[in-house]
Amino acid sequence: MATVIFIVKIMPESPEVNLEGIKSEAKSKLGLIGASNLSFEEKPIAFGLKAIFAKFMMPEEKGSDIVEQELNALKNVSSATIEDYRRAFG
Repeated sequence: MATVIFIVKIMPESPEVNLEGIKSEAKSKLGLIGASNLSFEEKPIAFGLKAIFAKFMMPEEKGSDIVEQELNALKNVSSATIEDYRRAFG
C-alpha cells in the first residue's frame, strides 16, 4: 500500500471569511477520508485575500478526486485545487 503526499490550495470566497473555520472543517473532512499528518499554511494572494495550503498524507488507493470533491464542498470555499501530488517512499 503506497502513500501519497498532497499539497492543496484552498481559496476562500472573500477576505472576510474565517480561515480558522475552513481549516477546522477541512481537518474534519480529510480525517474522514484517511488523511494524516495534516498541516496548514496561509499565504497572502492579493487585496487582503489569503489562500490556505493544506499538506497531508493519504493512502494512494483513495485517489485524488475525493480530496478535491470534499474540499470544494466546504462552506465559504471558492475553490480547492491540488498543487502537488507525490508518492512517498520508505
